[in-house]
Amino acid sequence: MVTLDKLGKYSVKPFTNSRKNIVIVTSEGHRKLKIDTILELDVTEARRLMREARAHGRDVSFTGWIVKCLAQAACEHPEVNSYRLGRNKLVVFEDVDISVTIERQMGEEIRPLVHLIRRAQTMSLVEITAVIRACQRQAAGTGEQTLGMELTGFERFVVASPMWMKRLMMALFRRQGLFKKKHLGTMTVTAIGMKGRFPGWVIPQGGPVATLIAVGGITEKPGVVNGVVVPRDYLHLTITVDHSVIDGGPLVRFVECFTKLVESAAFLATA
Repeated sequence: MVTLDKLGKYSVKPFTNSRKNIVIVTSEGHRKLKIDTILELDVTEARRLMREARAHGRDVSFTGWIVKCLAQAACEHPEVNSYRLGRNKLVVFEDVDISVTIERQMGEEIRPLVHLIRRAQTMSLVEITAVIRACQRQAAGTGEQTLGMELTGFERFVVASPMWMKRLMMALFRRQGLFKKKHLGTMTVTAIGMKGRFPGWVIPQGGPVATLIAVGGITEKPGVVNGVVVPRDYLHLTITVDHSVIDGGPLVRFVECFTKLVESAAFLATA
């Protein structure tokens, strides 16, 4: 009688520091009073203008365009660009600092690296695209966590710290809005749907930043334009905010502004 191995074939891989860092960062989302806003936005016109731009040799990043629209909407509705400051205060920022994640193959591991775009509201779409493309081309060592950023001495210390110290520092600076703005920015864009075909939404765990945007996939489905049903391209997108900082009314106004920018293909006519 032959006894079959119930486990079958398997391989064991290291649980890397990169994955441990992700656990530490996303665990902050469990401490927040989150509001998840699930959106379906018509990007048909935006995609048409992007195709035209590329046909004429002009590079336009879809993620960069989302960053630009978010920066403009946050500039007009800064409640989403704020942090807690101690127990009894909020700090609201004028500059919108948005981090984007860029995947890199590191040996056998695909690792998301971060670049922080400072003062995104002052940059053009062309400038934001150039920054993202430069990061995508940049060589990265196996120990790096960021792209295109010159880290301060403190930031280098944090990156090299053991996990228990990173957890301690995350807890110590949880309500230190000025510190968080300086080192983490205020918003994060993670473009899950840009990695391959992903016909749906993703609900993020959240993190230490004020506002997190998870860009899902794009699907073609019927839409009504001027009373006529026609095929349209719809982007699935989720915005997560901290309810202790922003209420429903300001969030609705921010989402309305952002939606108008996206569905009107803002900033693309001159890209």
